[in-house]
Amino acid sequence: MSTSKKLVLLAGNIGSGKTSLTRLLGQKLGWKTAFESVSDNPYLPAFYRDMKTWSFHLQVYFLGSRAEQHCKLAACPEPAIIDRSIYEDAFIFARALNAMGNLNQTDYETYLNLYQLVIDGLPKPDLLIYLKAPVSELMQRIQIRARAIESGISQEYLELLNRYYEEWTDQFDICPMLSIESGDLDFVHQPKHLDIVIKKILERLMGKEELHLP
Repeated sequence: MSTSKKLVLLAGNIGSGKTSLTRLLGQKLGWKTAFESVSDNPYLPAFYRDMKTWSFHLQVYFLGSRAEQHCKLAACPEPAIIDRSIYEDAFIFARALNAMGNLNQTDYETYLNLYQLVIDGLPKPDLLIYLKAPVSELMQRIQIRARAIESGISQEYLELLNRYYEEWTDQFDICPMLSIESGDLDFVHQPKHLDIVIKKILERLMGKEELHLP
C-alpha cells in the first residue's frame, strides 16, 4: 500500500504507543520512519541527575535534533512518519519543566523565542496523529516495559502532561489532526485495529476527529 509524499507526525504522552505505531506503519505501508533520539542524547544522563541545571540544555538539544529530523524526512521523496513532533517540546515538556521549577522563566522564554524562530522555517506536516490514553493505562504500559530511564515517572507528572496535551491539541492548527484513543485501539496486538488506523490516515483527514472502536 502506498500514497503520495506525506509527512506524518505522531504526538502523545509517555506510554501512549507512538514508537509502536510508527514502527507498524513503517512496516505495513513501507513508509520511512524516524524515532526519538534517546540513547545517543548527550544531555539525558546529566538531566536526570540534576534537572534544574540541565533542563535548558536538554530542550535546546531536542529542538535542534527534531528540527534536523523534521527537515530530513520532509525532503525525502517517500512518505515518512516521525514518532514525536517538534511542537510537543515547547507546549508540553518545556512548559512542564517550567511549571515544576526545573526551567526558570528567563530560560523558558529564551527557549520559546528560539523555538519560534526554528519552526517558522520548517515545512508543514500533512497530518498530526495524537495518541490519547488514560493515565492508569499509561502507568501500566510504563511499568510493563520497565525502562530504567522511566523509573521515576509519577502519576502526577503524567496527569500534568495529559492536561497540557489536551490544551495544546485544542488549539493546534498547523495541519490536520487525527485524535486516536489508544487505550481503546490495540493496534499492536489486533490487526483489525491497525487496519482502522491505517484507513483513517490514508483518507487524509482534514481537521480534528476522534477515533473510537466501531
